[in-house]
Amino acid sequence: MPEAMSLDQIRTAIDAVDAELVRLLARREGLVRQAAPLKRDAGAVRAPGRVEQVVARARALAATAGADPDVVERIYRAMVQAFIDMELAEHRRTGPGIDHGA
Repeated sequence: MPEAMSLDQIRTAIDAVDAELVRLLARREGLVRQAAPLKRDAGAVRAPGRVEQVVARARALAATAGADPDVVERIYRAMVQAFIDMELAEHRRTGPGIDHGA
């Protein structure tokens, strides 16, 4: 049976997971920024159908990974809303119909 980890060891492991999560969030942000100018309007940015698709997939992945699907859904909904807010701002700045001086 594996030896139990100390609180300090658990915190170190959590810090390592957090570092990986932030790298992945940065990668996701870059993709969201690329998508923003490709969408025709704010409705396309909000894409409620796509949000539900992403959340459903995250719940299924959580169940497969042994995570609590309800917790994962709450995290995903908060994350997706933060990215939608960012993407709306990006879309306003770079979206279709904006003259970028080209």
